[in-house]
Amino acid sequence: MLKRCGAVVVSIIFLTLAGCSTSHELEVKPVEIKPIHITIDVNVKVDKALDNFFGDIDAAQERLETDPSKTGGTE
Repeated sequence: MLKRCGAVVVSIIFLTLAGCSTSHELEVKPVEIKPIHITIDVNVKVDKALDNFFGDIDAAQERLETDPSKTGGTE
């Protein structure tokens, strides 16, 4: 009788442990990298302000290039 109880206890423990085991599968797909297009809007006001800021220097340079007598050159 003791052998039967032992066999029943062992079978119950075995079935309990077999029921607790789990299995997981994980499928890893390849990652696709696509090109990214970025559009940047440049503030035109800054460019115009710089043109106005350096405009007097550019105008003076042009006058010097067209009139060599003001530079002291003899060319």
